[in-house]
Amino acid sequence: MTTPSESDDIFWMQRALALAQSVLYTTAPNPRVGCVIVRDGRVLGEGATQPPGGPHAEIRALRDAEARQEAVEGATMYVTLEPCSHFGRTPPCVDAVLAARPARVVVAIGDPNPLVNGQGLARLRAAGIAVTTGVCAEDALAINAGFISRMSRGLPWVWMKMAASLDGRSALHNGMSQWITGPEARADGHRWRARSCVVLTGMGTVQKDDPQLNVRGVDTPRQPRKAVVDGRFEIPEDARLFDGTPVIIFTTRDDPAKAARLADKNARVVVLPSATPDRVDLPGVMRWFAQEQVNEVHVEAGAGLSGALVAAGCVDELLLYLAPVLLGDAAGMVRLPMLEHLDAARRYMFIDTERVGADVRLRARVEGTWRTLMQRVALPDAA
Repeated sequence: MTTPSESDDIFWMQRALALAQSVLYTTAPNPRVGCVIVRDGRVLGEGATQPPGGPHAEIRALRDAEARQEAVEGATMYVTLEPCSHFGRTPPCVDAVLAARPARVVVAIGDPNPLVNGQGLARLRAAGIAVTTGVCAEDALAINAGFISRMSRGLPWVWMKMAASLDGRSALHNGMSQWITGPEARADGHRWRARSCVVLTGMGTVQKDDPQLNVRGVDTPRQPRKAVVDGRFEIPEDARLFDGTPVIIFTTRDDPAKAARLADKNARVVVLPSATPDRVDLPGVMRWFAQEQVNEVHVEAGAGLSGALVAAGCVDELLLYLAPVLLGDAAGMVRLPMLEHLDAARRYMFIDTERVGADVRLRARVEGTWRTLMQRVALPDAA
């Protein structure tokens, strides 16, 4: 068997990443993982992680190789996340990999889950299997930022979707905002909704727009849960988002009778104590999500809640759609306290710019948070 070059490793890992991307909407709360088994430039088997309770990517790839009547011993296995080494809903993947006896395993990123966290790779190396790590690491983290964030920070990965004019205006002063951007941008936003575990909005948006908060126009077998920040517990019981799918309402006021009525609509009321009257503890909301195994949160809210989430340090990424229009004297995207010095400004790192129909989509991350996650998934190669 010829030894793959660095460019070969990148090529095959990109194929494994494409498999992980193909299950973007279906694996939560588990990570999205792809696996490809290769010998001499030929695929022996490949697969992606199935919905919770189903086989992981490595098992799917090994079964695919078996179905093709291909022997895996001595081959190279490419996997986008460190193979698990613990019993969960399924047995440890590393046991199956060891039994298959590949000569080499190439891993994009480590798994910071305390039940894994390098143990899977240690077992492979102890068995004499060569291990290479860090191939296409940043791309692999981008697919699983939510899972990695939850495992390493105890928080979901949160992006905030906004649509605005070129001068940063999101609505007229009379509240009209539909539609600043075009249909292609709105469709792209639904794809981001579909990959999330929760779509979060505020009470102001419910009152003004009566949104459905569901995914439309995207082929997905799973709808994300809906969540509303409603400090005064004023949500109308006939709001359109109560369509029988799960809804979470975060509030500071305890009203058991109303909560019981909403429970009949499949809504769960979470009362979070707060030092400020009628102001929900937003970092507490994010910790609650993580405890509920929520990996990714998609925020679509008005300027008030959007600004409050940013000010509380709860937003990891901005997903901004800019339309080629100027609105002038109109409402802004976020409401933040006035600054005295530019040093106090909240800064982000641009990571992507893409034309979407007539509009432009910009993505920007909190650089320090991303760097921390990259450190948490880094695994050294064997000496």
